[in-house]
This record gives sequence, C-alpha cells and structure tokens, in this order.
Amino acid sequence: MRKVTYSMGVSLDGFIAGPSGDIAWSAPDEELHRFHNEQTRELRAHFLGRRLYEVMKYWETAEPSAPGPEAEFARIWQALPKIVFSTTLESVVGNARLARAGLAEEVAQLRDGPGGGLAVGGAGLAASFIELGLVDEFGLFVSPVVLGAGTPFFPAGATIGLELVETRTFGSRVAYLRYRRAD
Repeated sequence: MRKVTYSMGVSLDGFIAGPSGDIAWSAPDEELHRFHNEQTRELRAHFLGRRLYEVMKYWETAEPSAPGPEAEFARIWQALPKIVFSTTLESVVGNARLARAGLAEEVAQLRDGPGGGLAVGGAGLAASFIELGLVDEFGLFVSPVVLGAGTPFFPAGATIGLELVETRTFGSRVAYLRYRRAD
C-alpha cells in the first residue's frame, strides 16, 4: 500500500510561509534541490490544493535553459500525475486533473498498487488530510529562521503521535526530519 507524505520547508518555529505569504527564505540550494528531485522522482502522484497548484503551475511549462537541478525538477514534475482539489478552478494544465471525488476516495483510488508514494502539499489541503487520518509520514525541511507568524505546517489543535525515522543535515544548514505516525 502506498504511503501519503506531507513534506514542506518549514521555519524553526513551524511556519511554511511568513505573515505576508513570503517563502523566499526557503528557496533550496543545489544540494537541497537535488534531494527534492530524488524524493519527487519516487512519487506515483501528488495531491495539491488550488493555491499550491497555482504556485507550482510554473513548472508545468518551465524549460530552464541552464542544466542542473531546476531543469531536472521541471522534467520530473511535468511527468508526475497531479490531483488538484479546488472548488474555484474550472480547468488545470499539464499532467494534472481536478479531483472529482472526496479526499478519502481520491486517496483510496491511488493507495493500492506497487511502487511510488503519494504526496500532499499545501497547508490547507494537508490539514484536511491530517484531520481524516490520511497522512502516513511527515517530512519537515527545517530552515534556521524564525518567522514569528505565518502559515503553520501543522493545523491548529492537531495532536499526532510521531516516530522519527530519518534525519539529514544539508550544507545550507537545513535539517530534514522525517516522521511516521506512531498510532
């Protein structure tokens, strides 16, 4: 059965974006970008909410001129099937489709089968996944910055028992922490 992972860059105080939505502080360097590429390459599909879809839509048509991790990510992202949850979008581009069923139903359709994991991105959609118990693992790319406020990685009031299963520190001082549900 495929696992669902929620993984994003996060400040030391637990925010994925600053008070005005700023995420520039979390831009990956080459080493970290290559790690993201490796993780994304292993996915079977990615669930996105409207806001994250609109941010990531850039990669659907990106053709970076310079070789390197950005060009590689564009190729990986374009090939990856994406399921977008939105009540306002009427269409999506690239290798994406609008979800027609509910969260649990869409996940159930993709959980069975061999190979590749599933990912959910975006705080709002991930909060709904967490509430329904659909997230199996959490990957936090903790940057050495304190934002003081913003969009939290975990939804308010969430209590989730976790077990640390992997750590890695990058040259950029970002620490990767991967947890799985302990319950």
